[in-house]
Amino acid sequence: MNNVKRVKLNSKMAKQICTHSGSFHADESLAVYMLRLLPEFKDAKLVRSRNPQDWDASDILVDVGAQYDGVKYFDHHQRGFFETFNEKYKTKLSSAGLIFKHYGRDIIKTILNNKPSNSDLDLLYDKVYKQFVEALDANDNGISKYTIPKDSDLEPNFRDNAISIPGIISGMNPNWNEDTSDGAFDKCFARASEFIGGVFVTLVKGYGESWLPAKALVAQAIDGRLNVDKSGKIIVLPQFCPWKEHLYELEREKNIEKKIEFVLFTDSSGAWRVSTVPINSTSFQFRRGLPEPLRGLRDEELSTKSGVPGCIFIHAAGFIGGAKTKEAVYELAKMSLA
Repeated sequence: MNNVKRVKLNSKMAKQICTHSGSFHADESLAVYMLRLLPEFKDAKLVRSRNPQDWDASDILVDVGAQYDGVKYFDHHQRGFFETFNEKYKTKLSSAGLIFKHYGRDIIKTILNNKPSNSDLDLLYDKVYKQFVEALDANDNGISKYTIPKDSDLEPNFRDNAISIPGIISGMNPNWNEDTSDGAFDKCFARASEFIGGVFVTLVKGYGESWLPAKALVAQAIDGRLNVDKSGKIIVLPQFCPWKEHLYELEREKNIEKKIEFVLFTDSSGAWRVSTVPINSTSFQFRRGLPEPLRGLRDEELSTKSGVPGCIFIHAAGFIGGAKTKEAVYELAKMSLA
């Protein structure tokens, strides 16, 4: 008798997630995976159905139900839906964005074993949405990456649909001339959800365990910049790390925007590099370039003409150079400031 009661109690406690049956897309594939990362939904049953009775029996609905209340219903197809991630963003949310908006911080904490501080968690919450989830929202809602005039007839140079994540997920649906039963779709959906979920977890771990810790190293380098050079325009990283985005953010925080012009660090071989600072994180234009007469030179010729021993190269575009020692790359940066 006790065993029977225990089984009934556990069955009542089990959560149920519902999304629509039939063809699936990247947004609900990720939404379901994200929910299942949470302790609350870890062992939840997944139902794929368009039957309102199944909706009523479920604890949470994603991409189905024609409602959004932030509690049980997380659909975006209904007329009059214009929810965005926050006031900073203009992209209308899909089911992926809706789930991430409400559960994103808890999802990140789960993936990173509750390590981020509150401020770091806020940074990651925005970063993951901006770099990954927003594009899925836009794709599912038919929003272009570019603002294109109505009368323009732009033709792409190539097609990349098949290699985009939404394209890959779409391709995981059963083919029209294969088994297209509900069971076949459900099996393919499970595979698609695992695929996009794995990509998502890898991305979050990368930001949380690599990108975010780099901020502390960049901050350390910025704080010690006057010990490197009195101009304050050169910083030395204690080791290579992703530095560009952090540098711009820290400059803003410390009210020294556009002050730093060169970053020194070691490469994978142990040699030293001197990098210019781009005007933004994706630009090929830099705040100040390495000396124009030395660009494109290498090794002994570069060492002779610069008067700096141990030089390896300066790129022809002038945005980066290399040498055998920290002292040498520092001298190349100093020459550029002169």
